Amino acid sequence: MNKEFHMGNRQRMYRQMKDHSLLVLFSGIEVRKTNDEYYPFYTDRNFLYLTGLDSKELVFVAKKEADGQVKEKIYILRPDFMKERWTGERMKPEQAAQFSGIEEVGFSDEFPSEFHKLAFSGYYEHLYLDLYRADPEDRDQPAHRLLSRVSGDYPFLKVENANAIIRRLRTIKQPCEIEAMREAEKITRDGIVAMMKASRPGMYEYQYKAEFDYVLGQHGPMGPAFPSIISAGRNNFCIHYYSYKGMAHDGDMVLNDVGAWYDNLMNDVSRGWPCNGKYNEKQKLLYECALGTSDHMFSIIKPGMPMAEVDKEARRYNALLLKDAGVLKNTEDIGTYMWHGGAHHVGYDVHDAVETPEIIAPGMVFCVDIGIYHEEWGIGFRVEDNCLVTEGGCENLSAITPRTIPEIEDTMRKGII
Repeated sequence: MNKEFHMGNRQRMYRQMKDHSLLVLFSGIEVRKTNDEYYPFYTDRNFLYLTGLDSKELVFVAKKEADGQVKEKIYILRPDFMKERWTGERMKPEQAAQFSGIEEVGFSDEFPSEFHKLAFSGYYEHLYLDLYRADPEDRDQPAHRLLSRVSGDYPFLKVENANAIIRRLRTIKQPCEIEAMREAEKITRDGIVAMMKASRPGMYEYQYKAEFDYVLGQHGPMGPAFPSIISAGRNNFCIHYYSYKGMAHDGDMVLNDVGAWYDNLMNDVSRGWPCNGKYNEKQKLLYECALGTSDHMFSIIKPGMPMAEVDKEARRYNALLLKDAGVLKNTEDIGTYMWHGGAHHVGYDVHDAVETPEIIAPGMVFCVDIGIYHEEWGIGFRVEDNCLVTEGGCENLSAITPRTIPEIEDTMRKGII
């Protein structure tokens, strides 16, 4: 994404903020893993969406005045020769300005005192913070710590929800985001095909993962968009499986739920195939039901459709197919074999933090995820694709990844993408 993309996002953000307000966002801090080691740093997605800056301990401040004008400042880590010798070169002021389009640059250790001056100026009435937690038990982020300070020292500032505004902005993807997602789909396709081509009885799950990771490694250092779910046989009945210790025995289905990212945009694709390259009759029967349901969904999704209907209709249609196939006696028992929905949005996060829409609109991108888990038969898999809503319907962005039985078997037999 170029700086104009991020500058445009900020302008859309400012239009929804009140006058006499401050916006403060943090890029985040490292999380300690063990004694002298940290987990790889991962920049807060909302911060990245608005600034384009991908580094730890940055602070972004925007001041919206009474006339609607906004002044911006980014705070970066101060140069430190010894720390940079150990952990790498830090971002320079001119780099921060170049990548973000924010002209005024300071250092992070200056932020507390400068914020104090702004808060006590008497000019600002509102403070926008991103205080989102996925779970109430999640650890505090810098924004939560600032909130504690504001509550005690600056109670006259009215805290506003920056997260709600940014979620609305992220719900509709811009053309440059969609193009980045298309590139991510190509990388994901290549990784899945590599697993299909290498697949054989006796192969371990970690070996499948190594095939996928190798392909992604040829496209940059980012790695997968999320921890890859790659399992075989009975392990497929753990929906979010990360152990990679099992072996694919002859006749087992291999399940993968994986994704790549490109220019910060992510995707999420699932395929299921027999490790020996040939679907047996029961595997074929269940796979055709899942694929038929997916194809049905892509034929009906369009602007104006209620978002809640996506999962609801997928369950209804899949139940009919399974009943016609003799797997289900009653369609209301679909929960026996269909354990989850899957219409989550994708974008800057693989489960994108957007404002959950009531009605589908052009520019939205979400998953169509059809999973079937038949424990008695030992068959579990899902067919998951990324759906771009267009003006007149929708497009399957991940249709480039082999998804029909002939395509998958042919890929595994001949190595054809």
